[in-house]
Amino acid sequence: MSTAPRDRADRTPTSNPVLRRALLWGAVLAAVIAVVGGVIGFAVAGVEGLVSALLGTAIAVVFMGITAASILLANRFAGSDVFVGAFFGIVLGGWLLKFILFIVLVVLLRGADWLDPVVLFLSIVAGVIGSLVVDVLVVARARLPYASDTQLPPAPSDD
Repeated sequence: MSTAPRDRADRTPTSNPVLRRALLWGAVLAAVIAVVGGVIGFAVAGVEGLVSALLGTAIAVVFMGITAASILLANRFAGSDVFVGAFFGIVLGGWLLKFILFIVLVVLLRGADWLDPVVLFLSIVAGVIGSLVVDVLVVARARLPYASDTQLPPAPSDD
């Protein structure tokens, strides 16, 4: 199996399709969790359970999406002189955003009468575990060589 050498102008990391595929399958998983969790939440706790399941799924999806989206955004700087700093700055900024968002959500949603805390918790856990499973399956099925973004030196010439 041989592939054409990558153009020097094309510095897009080969991990981008894997991340996009993880986002796509994560969205499909979120839709399934929202439907199943919503039905179970409604059956167990009424409207509060339905709202809790949908909110918990949305929280899990947003947190999963922030990580993948920040890496995709940071990969746009590939090939530039500031790639390493921009990459780690953007990804760390995404993690800090998730941390602050989590604290704000905990404070705002604590003691809310319109939520069922058990259904909310279980839908968040289902979303997190499901997104981890999706990430593992997508990465395990990705067909990337071990050294996909390297440039080999030119072959010696016999002049």
